[in-house]
Amino acid sequence: MKSRLTLKPRKPFILFVVFLLCTTVMIPLTASAAYFNTYTTVATLENANGGNSAQGFDVGSTYAYSVKVSNGDQKQVIYRTNMNTGATELMTNGDNGTTYRTDLGHANDIVLSTIDGTHYMFVATMKDGTAGVMSLVKLKYVGSTYYKVGSYTIKEGGVNKSVSGVKVLSKDANTINFLFKRGESFYKGSLPLNANSGTINMTAAFSINVKGALVNGSPLPDITYTHQSFAIYKNAIFVPITNKNVSIVLVYRNVSNASGRITSDPNLSFRITSAAYPELFEIEGVGVAHGDKLWFNTNRKKTSTDLLHDGVHYFNDFNASQFIQ
Repeated sequence: MKSRLTLKPRKPFILFVVFLLCTTVMIPLTASAAYFNTYTTVATLENANGGNSAQGFDVGSTYAYSVKVSNGDQKQVIYRTNMNTGATELMTNGDNGTTYRTDLGHANDIVLSTIDGTHYMFVATMKDGTAGVMSLVKLKYVGSTYYKVGSYTIKEGGVNKSVSGVKVLSKDANTINFLFKRGESFYKGSLPLNANSGTINMTAAFSINVKGALVNGSPLPDITYTHQSFAIYKNAIFVPITNKNVSIVLVYRNVSNASGRITSDPNLSFRITSAAYPELFEIEGVGVAHGDKLWFNTNRKKTSTDLLHDGVHYFNDFNASQFIQ
């Protein structure tokens, strides 16, 4: 007598499998953090007129502009680098025919702005005006020649202040609105659009949280970083910080209406740890341009006396329009 095996329906199991598969399809994959740590060098910057320390930086549609200063900030020179070809030229001071200035202080940051069809460059001197160098200097530039056309005192609560960073937050037919930086603090201030002198009364906007910021998923170590300038792009700011041969760029979003202390985007970070320049790899300034790349200038040193490798570069594989909406 043969035994007969009766198979019972397994509908609950089948339904469970179908549910599991559907759920898997419906749950989106969690995107990994966007992290960039390689770069391309487009140009090196010379040391004309003793200008051996890279400082302020900004980008236009074709050229990146870099300021270098001499020891003691006695002289300042400005280079422009063609972002297509890397060709770099020393700009001329149209006021006296030289290739340097003496009134831009430490020139820690610059911002470009076109007003009524004319190109201008505002320079944050890191001075407060009390020693004869104004907080902010305005240069007009035509091709590779620039001219001084204005200067301003910056005050907070009636007290002269210096700033280490400056960018244009917005402008309209009558007013240009700036975002200034001092360390981890940011401020807002305005000028009449065509004013070439006067006082900018800045007010506190927000501060940034650097300690514990996530870079490639890990919090920054509790060490001292040197702060530099910043860039602004589509309501986000890019803030470079440096410790010896490590430079990091932190990104903070929604800054136009930010207040209090804000935290960096944990899913977007940049870092270069340079074995090639163990003495110093210092990102001074950053800017988004030319294919939405993140451009920057550097002080790079193999030894403490190395003065040969300052440059203009961009981060590989980064396209701002993909990450900054």
